[in-house]
Amino acid sequence: MLRIYGTAIVALAGLAFGSFLNVCVSRWPRQMSVVKPRSYCVSCGRTLRWWENLPLASWLVLRGRCRTCRAWIGWRHLLVELAVGALWAHEGWKFFGSITRPGALPYDLYNSLTIAAGQSILCWMLVALAVLDAENLWLPDWLTLPGIALGVVYQLAVSALQSLFWFWQQNLLATLERESVGVVAAAGLILLIRLVYWLIRRREGVGWGDAKLMAMLAAWMGLTGALLSFALGVVLGALFAVGLLATSMRKPPDGWAMQKIPLGTFICLGGIVSVVWGERILSVYRHWARF
Repeated sequence: MLRIYGTAIVALAGLAFGSFLNVCVSRWPRQMSVVKPRSYCVSCGRTLRWWENLPLASWLVLRGRCRTCRAWIGWRHLLVELAVGALWAHEGWKFFGSITRPGALPYDLYNSLTIAAGQSILCWMLVALAVLDAENLWLPDWLTLPGIALGVVYQLAVSALQSLFWFWQQNLLATLERESVGVVAAAGLILLIRLVYWLIRRREGVGWGDAKLMAMLAAWMGLTGALLSFALGVVLGALFAVGLLATSMRKPPDGWAMQKIPLGTFICLGGIVSVVWGERILSVYRHWARF
């Protein structure tokens, strides 16, 4: 029962932080404070009542429209809250499952709590970056660069707990070395693609923000996790492009090659898949590669 109740509480917290994230991704591009003014309708300017800000429930009750002017709020608000709530519930389920199993030690509590908290923060940032890139083609440095630093700190904390603080100095140096190689290699992959594209087409193809995003993923999940995220993101982006070509009625005036696709959004989605199912995907791949 503890696992069920605990997961429910974590899911509710995820919905609340998802609601706050909606405020952030709506105001950050306009350089507005996320604290003041209070939430309001961008169409009619009316300040929302407290019950109109309830995560998930308010959108469903109001059917996605402003109570006063009936302006469409958008699916993004609902999807962001659902995504963060579901991802945090997934981490909560794993955490409470690990500490309630027979024979669990205090070490399991600290280790599982560190991993669950870290991956919840990572998922929150990935959802934020995915939305910002999808809506504004923008991966802000003040989110990706601190994200890299947080990822390194997270890996150091996990390394310390997994070694029970034994040989801390050796583990610290090994972890820092592994993190540095992963961050540089992941960012270097994007920069290499950017260079090759420029040499061939003489125009920019992949942005600097994507390189910093890959570095952030490598800091949190290691080089293998970052590469898996990139591979999944490329596949998702390609499917999106094919769908766009199939459903578009006419060719854009400047040609299909000039159309901008938010690659960062798809890499973030690949990162989220890697957080949830990455170990299973890699395990299946390793098993398949043996044959």
